Amino acid sequence: MNIKELDKEYIAGTYGRFPLTLIKGKGSIAIGDDGSEYIDMATGIAVNTFGYCDDIWVSAVAEQLMELQHTSNLYYTGPCARLAQLLCERTGMSKVFFSNSGAEANECAIKVARKYAADKYGKERNVILTLKNSFHGRTITTLSATGQDVFHNDFLPLTEGFQYVEANNISDLEDKVKSGNVAAIMFELVQGEGGVMPLTQEFVNRIFELSEEYDLITIADEVQTGNGRTGQLYAYMNYGVKPDIFSTAKGLGGGLPLGATVLSYKVADVLGAGDHGSTFGGNPVCCAGAISILNRLDDELLADVRKKSEYIISELSACSGVTAVDGMGLMLGVTTVKPADEIVKECMDRGVLVIKAKHKVRLLPALNIDWETLKEAIEIIKAVCSAEV
Repeated sequence: MNIKELDKEYIAGTYGRFPLTLIKGKGSIAIGDDGSEYIDMATGIAVNTFGYCDDIWVSAVAEQLMELQHTSNLYYTGPCARLAQLLCERTGMSKVFFSNSGAEANECAIKVARKYAADKYGKERNVILTLKNSFHGRTITTLSATGQDVFHNDFLPLTEGFQYVEANNISDLEDKVKSGNVAAIMFELVQGEGGVMPLTQEFVNRIFELSEEYDLITIADEVQTGNGRTGQLYAYMNYGVKPDIFSTAKGLGGGLPLGATVLSYKVADVLGAGDHGSTFGGNPVCCAGAISILNRLDDELLADVRKKSEYIISELSACSGVTAVDGMGLMLGVTTVKPADEIVKECMDRGVLVIKAKHKVRLLPALNIDWETLKEAIEIIKAVCSAEV
């Protein structure tokens, strides 16, 4: 059997895969099993921060792999401690809990927020406000936090204690906060799976004002928006705020599974020994890769991300087949005249890989994609979008 046949025979049918088998890649170029080359404008859904097989990242990972691939969290390891230090120094936060994924990072954030509220106000104060159209993961609890019924229907009953606020609706936010028993507000600064929709500055400001007034924990879900994706190191920095907790994953490991829950001084010591844990969290190989990623996300690179974002928005906004471009940095959602599914297919046929978010075409290129390759990809996307149906 070929790869597609093996997949169909032995892998659970949870994915609607594209009819493409990738076998290798370098930079922003992916190569299929028939030798065809593709400009990857999705990077494994914002995971391959510097594209495929980046030399610096590969070297860091390989070097660590030859020394120590894993040990439990019963022992200290250098990469884990150094990555935590780097995250805290770059953000002004206090402590880090490492896990394997964004969902797990969000689970930890929820546990910290509820324990903080329970310790200080009693266990009845346990409600987490999240936003409609949000996406926080696929575990039962992070699915419960996700404000989209389409993800809930087959998995009832869900974890209790979540209420959903209309994104960018200040009056709804105020009403929910004042209803009582609220422990925290959890939000994505740019709703990724919900359609690449940024929150407004006014709404974000009100989240933090209410949280200060009512002593609520603010949780920024930076799983997709983090690690330079929006043109700042973390998306909350675009808004001039600082959450009590932020979660991150995806691009942090650069292609290896790694999640982090990053804690401010306010909640840094909420969890004690035995309150939480992860067998693979802080894996030295994953952390070595992440250190190599974070060390390169400097002001020059972030400025280049913003410049590339401006170019993409300008080019696609002027395209006859495009009605809107939303998002931030190199996390963009393109509303097209033709159905997004058709755009995705036609782009793939022409050698460019893009994905969807709701009804939009979603673009998540490598942060260091070279200008020549980026311009080639955008020209193809423009041609596909403007072509007659």
